Amino acid sequence: MDLTHNIIPETVGSVHLIAVCGTAMGALASMLKEAGYRVTGSDQTVYPPMSDFLRRRGIEIREGFGPHNLSPRPDLVVVGNAVSRDNPEVRAMVEAGLPFCSMPQALNHFFGRGRKTLVVAGTHGKTTTSSLLAWVLHYAGLDPTFMIGGILKNFDSNYRIGRGDYLVLEGDEYDTAFFDKGAKFFHYVPDYSVLTSVEFDHADIFRDLPHVISVFGQFVAMHRPGSVLVACDADARIDGLAGSCPGRVERYGTNEGSPWRPANVVHTPPFIRFDVFRHGVFFGSFKSPLPGMHNLLNCLAVIAVADHLSILPATIAEALERFEGVKRRQEIRGVKRGITVIDDFAHHPTAVRETIRALKPFYPDGRLIAVFEPRTNSSMRNVFQDDYPNAFDGADLVCIRKPPLLSKIPEELRFSSEKLVVDLRASGIDAHYFEDTEGIIAFVTAAARPGDAVLIMSNGGFDNIHSRLLDAL
Repeated sequence: MDLTHNIIPETVGSVHLIAVCGTAMGALASMLKEAGYRVTGSDQTVYPPMSDFLRRRGIEIREGFGPHNLSPRPDLVVVGNAVSRDNPEVRAMVEAGLPFCSMPQALNHFFGRGRKTLVVAGTHGKTTTSSLLAWVLHYAGLDPTFMIGGILKNFDSNYRIGRGDYLVLEGDEYDTAFFDKGAKFFHYVPDYSVLTSVEFDHADIFRDLPHVISVFGQFVAMHRPGSVLVACDADARIDGLAGSCPGRVERYGTNEGSPWRPANVVHTPPFIRFDVFRHGVFFGSFKSPLPGMHNLLNCLAVIAVADHLSILPATIAEALERFEGVKRRQEIRGVKRGITVIDDFAHHPTAVRETIRALKPFYPDGRLIAVFEPRTNSSMRNVFQDDYPNAFDGADLVCIRKPPLLSKIPEELRFSSEKLVVDLRASGIDAHYFEDTEGIIAFVTAAARPGDAVLIMSNGGFDNIHSRLLDAL
């Protein structure tokens, strides 16, 4: 297959996106439309809410893949990373010699030029931290452009085209496209960046932890002189990477020697309150509606970056207090019979553990019921089989679903939900295994009591369990 046309022409009037219904691709399509380009898109399955989201923005969506979607001939085709080289529309694109690119290439080309780029990278906390950063810049009047992997409640959107000098991006380490197996964040050269953590994840594309570390190492090394990398001090792997950064490195976290440190941390639901010290000198007092120490660290990273942008501590504090959160990140979906139903994206063992730890103090009068669906390419593999039993400490009752897409994983590599339940019970946790979502809904409806919180964790739709459980309650 001839891929020499992986270029963006100097002059572009019309853009077609293959696999337009993905979260990032849909946002890019909307941004291009708002910027004045003629935009069309195609996808295999076109359904709400993304189909409604795009059509409200005047974007024509064509269902199914095929050569007919490339007529009239677009000036540029953007290919989503879920699309394979065998896709009939891709084959027609290549045969026609159409210029094409990936989503991050397009984002950087059309919206990065002339702006200073702020990139948030790391295994955990990317979406929340980049969302916080975009909101703080907006609140401070800097009118940033942003595109993020979650819906910011303050904007009811995961993107915005601003008139200011800054572009805020969630830097994803996942591969870019079938024709570019490098990380998406390789396409963004940051002026300011945050590195939250480096752990093994995405077992479908990374061989092992050293492979992950090498990719983040390349990201750190591509910083320009004069750039600023704000890096967490809680990860020893970051210690080994920070020295290769050509720019300035500032650390944040709870270590004694870190330039940015929290102190006097108090959990007073619905807020967590804390002071911040910069190089040992009091910087300001803050409060955030985001629970947990991991979210406090996310706030601390944003505070450090905001200071570099000359945003006053008082303005940062007001913005953090008014941040409404990100959908699917510890999002309260409803309360019925005094039982709170919470939706969260957690799937990696570390994220599961920290989410449970964060929410537990906010529900002191009831139990925390953890419901988990292993759905990612990593969580459906046995690579984390021995790590998950330690991730549910603090939960009073645990419900584990059978992975819904297990047939996609080779049998010898499959994760066992049954074994996880056995291991959890051996450690004294009241855990239960379920073949399907219906069983979980029936069980939790009968078991939950007023004051309880039901924390539902999955990176997928989980059969609309949140709404169905609230209806059942």
